[in-house]
Amino acid sequence: MMLKVSCNAAEQIHSLAQCRFFGPPKSKPRPIFTRRRVGVSFCNPTTKSSVLAVVSDRSSGGVVASEGVDTGLGSLADRLRLGSLTEDGLSYKEKFIVRCYEVGINKTATVETIANLLQEVGCNHAQSVGFSTDGFATTTTMRKMHLIWVTARMHIEIYKYPAWSDVVEIETWCQSEGRIGTRRDWILKDYATGEVIGRATSKWVMMNEDTRRLQKVSDDVRDEYLVFCPRELRLAFPEENNSSLRKIPKLEDPAEYHTKGLVPRRADFDMNQHVNNVTYIGWVLESIPQETIDSHELQSITLDYRRECQHDDIVESLTSVEAIEERDSIHSLNGITNGFAASAGNKQQDCKQFLHLLRLSGDGLEINRGRTEWRKKCPR
Repeated sequence: MMLKVSCNAAEQIHSLAQCRFFGPPKSKPRPIFTRRRVGVSFCNPTTKSSVLAVVSDRSSGGVVASEGVDTGLGSLADRLRLGSLTEDGLSYKEKFIVRCYEVGINKTATVETIANLLQEVGCNHAQSVGFSTDGFATTTTMRKMHLIWVTARMHIEIYKYPAWSDVVEIETWCQSEGRIGTRRDWILKDYATGEVIGRATSKWVMMNEDTRRLQKVSDDVRDEYLVFCPRELRLAFPEENNSSLRKIPKLEDPAEYHTKGLVPRRADFDMNQHVNNVTYIGWVLESIPQETIDSHELQSITLDYRRECQHDDIVESLTSVEAIEERDSIHSLNGITNGFAASAGNKQQDCKQFLHLLRLSGDGLEINRGRTEWRKKCPR
């Protein structure tokens, strides 16, 4: 999904996704959420008390409550999916096996694979708490007002790329961010070792799908999703001055590297009829010099989404080297503290940093701007 968003709005925001119920693990019961007009209630599945259950109203795309419904089964997909809400119900974890078609020339997952998994686990999280599957986690109020969520910023850091057949566990949660939108964060772990191998954060805003204009998050919408968010602020990047907060200057001509003639394929459009945000990551990487691809691997990518791309648009990808200052030096995973990566500086000569711009051919209108950071590949 994409959007028209002002420079200021692109630096404030958040994420959601979609919903229904997962059955509790056989070995350990988990709380069942029951939606009310405002808020939810928690019920222990092992008790004898009656439960007001949430079930999907497939005809309307909404959520309705029904007495005595067995919430432990859900759909076939729910039962086979390797994911569930955490015990407190305020985040969601899911395990994924890296498949052969999701790896690149290094036999490790590509950054597009990582981004797609982040989107998938976010959507599954929202499904698990009862939001609509029609329109990427829209609430009842949003559907009435023809509102949708669109990506404003995405920041991904990868400390270690999973390889073919590795199992990755991803935890995600969302929370409010000001009056403009929502924020979704992720932590990625190697399931076999428990090692944190990546983190990500995103900001989202609401757009009216009819007028294509941004709209503030109303109290009604906020009340519908805040009951599923952590009670206290929780950030995937809690460090001060972390790279996810850095502003991205606009890349001016002439760029050092320039790829023209990029066009959206039919397969690039999502269920909202927008070019999926992961497609833009691929377009950004198209103008990275080949010598960098051969000698380095992507460590982090930040994209500010500013304009929608339409079916017939032709896109240009521009890239230039950005000087690395000492305070901006790229970091690599050195250890783990409280579930977060602890960083130590790489040698500056082993790191590269680029600024990026995607724009429309012809009128030159800015689609998005980005920054990538690269580290020297380790011998395998």
